[in-house]
Amino acid sequence: MFETEKSTASAWFRQLRDEIVAAFEALEDSHHVGPFSDAAGGRFEVKETRRQSEDGSDAGGGLMSVMRGGRVFEKVGVNVSTVYGTLGERAQQAMAARKGIPGMADDPRFWASGISLVAHMQNPHVPAVHMNTRMFWTPHAWWFGGGSDLNPCIEYPEDTAHFHATQKAHLDPHGPGHYPRLKEWADEYFYIPHRKRARGVGGIFMDDYCTGDWQADFALTQDIGRAFLPAFLPLVEKRRVQPFTEADKDTQLVHRGLYAEYNLVYDRGTKFGLETGHDPDAVLMSLPPLAKWV
Repeated sequence: MFETEKSTASAWFRQLRDEIVAAFEALEDSHHVGPFSDAAGGRFEVKETRRQSEDGSDAGGGLMSVMRGGRVFEKVGVNVSTVYGTLGERAQQAMAARKGIPGMADDPRFWASGISLVAHMQNPHVPAVHMNTRMFWTPHAWWFGGGSDLNPCIEYPEDTAHFHATQKAHLDPHGPGHYPRLKEWADEYFYIPHRKRARGVGGIFMDDYCTGDWQADFALTQDIGRAFLPAFLPLVEKRRVQPFTEADKDTQLVHRGLYAEYNLVYDRGTKFGLETGHDPDAVLMSLPPLAKWV
């Protein structure tokens, strides 16, 4: 049961990965004016990731695609994975929102597939961004999760408005209540308690999402993914040509420190990936290449 749904979801995440990688390399190729335009266009380095169970048996894996030092992207990672096996107690506690699922202690099998993306930009006027969508299955429950959020160090209100409006347009066909609920969810999830502030300007997010209708929930998850490129690419194209100062770059590095703090201290995906033995380089690819604390 659910083998068809699993393979369908896994194939979709891989398709979305391919579309995003192609779009990001096209941005590199088209950057002919403005800062860094005289540099070589960036390309993704692709590496297969493998995961093993404690007994050495195959436990899945994926693709880690990272671009470093491009014209537009200082560092961007786009990862996909499909992993499976059994969940230890610590891994169960590190799971997204679902803990204490009835039956998990007796049958702790799991399967998970998803895409995860984080982009840190050369030009501080171009916002950093994060996106992920995923499906999780156990013999006792299944659910979807994910979203995307914008993380500018120099905020432009019109960019924030475009990012949110594009996401709303993709969610509204699924019901008018989805966007406000997922926006509020993102505002709560991407809040940094010890700094008493959000890490960016928000977006949409959901976790432990299961209405019982797999097709409908998968369709919503797909549209969260489809919203990403039209929400983000126009902002990159508009801001990548702007000149910037050393003070602007300093502002960016300090903001990246905030991003690193969140991902290392609070992010559930980071905790779950490390607890389930996934490739640590893939799990931590979200960290910026350079950051600063003052």
